[in-house]
Amino acid sequence: MAIFDVSLTLRNGMLSFPGDPVFLIVPVFSRKDGDAFNLSLLSMTTHTGTHLDAPAHYLDGGETVDTVPLDVLIGTGIILDMRGTKVISRQALQKSELTDEKRVFLKTDNSRKLRESRFRGDYAYITESGSELLIERGVKLVGIDYLSVDRHDDEHAPAHKLLLSTGALIVEGLDLLDAPVGPCRIYCLPLKILEGDGAPARVFIETEIGPPERSTST
Repeated sequence: MAIFDVSLTLRNGMLSFPGDPVFLIVPVFSRKDGDAFNLSLLSMTTHTGTHLDAPAHYLDGGETVDTVPLDVLIGTGIILDMRGTKVISRQALQKSELTDEKRVFLKTDNSRKLRESRFRGDYAYITESGSELLIERGVKLVGIDYLSVDRHDDEHAPAHKLLLSTGALIVEGLDLLDAPVGPCRIYCLPLKILEGDGAPARVFIETEIGPPERSTST
């Protein structure tokens, strides 16, 4: 078995959604300054980096991140190869290797963009019809490799609202660039924030496919 960390590293200057406060880490005590220990202050939103969207993100009275069912966040799943597809519609998903797994991560061309500091509005996203198909298949955890499952300029957020209204949870900001496609075991560990509409999460996958061998020069 091989383990792949598919979480973004939280750091100053990291990618953020336009209009959201940026992530900041500031030293409060520092051994370099003669303090007895190191301690830092964090400033971030509930949707910083790799994060979980709870139903309360868009739905009044929806479940919050501290009450979502933990068995949805851990278990078998699949990473679908959606590279080359910008619009993830019903038709696009039907052409994929989608199975009956209840946890589905979408690996798109976004993964390279995700590692940039500049926001890109041309990312791959899930359409209303694509969301409906995932719901019909009983998917309860949907992940994508950029900061939103919806199209950047779509204020109606149909993918968010459709998925969250069924109790499905959304993981955004997955770094899937080095993760192999196919079956895997998913571990999504969001911070436990009281009445949180979302939370930064450490996400990793376990798979039988190991990392690619690195070539060595002689």
